[in-house]
Amino acid sequence: MDYEGLREKAKDIRIDIIRAVYSAGSGHPGGSLSAADILAVLYFDEMKIDPKNPKMPGRDKFVLSKGHASPGIYAALAERGFFNRDDLVTFRKMGSMLQGHPDMVKVPGIEMSTGSLGQGISVAVGMALTNKLDKDPGRIYVLLGDGELQEGLVWEAFMSAAHYRLDNLTAVIDWNGLQIDGKNEDVMGVAPIDEKLKSFGWETLNIDGHDIEAIEVAFARAKACKNKPFAIIAKTIKGKGVSFMENDYSWHGKASNGEQARKAIEELGGEW
Repeated sequence: MDYEGLREKAKDIRIDIIRAVYSAGSGHPGGSLSAADILAVLYFDEMKIDPKNPKMPGRDKFVLSKGHASPGIYAALAERGFFNRDDLVTFRKMGSMLQGHPDMVKVPGIEMSTGSLGQGISVAVGMALTNKLDKDPGRIYVLLGDGELQEGLVWEAFMSAAHYRLDNLTAVIDWNGLQIDGKNEDVMGVAPIDEKLKSFGWETLNIDGHDIEAIEVAFARAKACKNKPFAIIAKTIKGKGVSFMENDYSWHGKASNGEQARKAIEELGGEW
């Protein structure tokens, strides 16, 4: 898909995020919106997947380590055709497969149930190591939140990935600078991530996480990297695309009301 097509998909994913969270009356819009461009590139251009055969052998796999950003991955999966987009309005409702955190048993296309921060990257390392042992050509992609890097488990996983030379693993860090309690640096500073990861034995690249072309180039660099895992540190804006949500940590985990949802969707270029 060309760059303009991917930008359109990112826009659609953002609109779906707003609709899903508004319909539920709860959820995490801020960090879902910040990751939409990354998800658009992954699901519509980068990953080898088949919505008609979600368990296809040799497929690429994506793990959402920051599982609370489930509206983002649900929107991407629905847009890609893994399930009907109409299901998005059942988000977080009783009986729906689309619960607050992804469920690999119920939702086609979800490779790992996530929610407890730090566990997604750990499982992704295990997946990448398994593929190496099984000579499976599929690549493993994992998306982490920057606040998530405050978890010690994350760094054990980073260390293991480098030790086993997992060049089939690409980690993307959604660096929007905010978490539920405010600025990352005020809660528990984790910078500089690139230097820390390099010292652990990773290859790293810093990019604008809303620049589709830069995201494409970063994934190409990751695939070309040999004998090392690759980390893309994507500078993003929490709440990207919605004026009253951008760079406001209070939108980490709350839903918009009807008027706010209407305004957000109109700003994104959709129809209420």
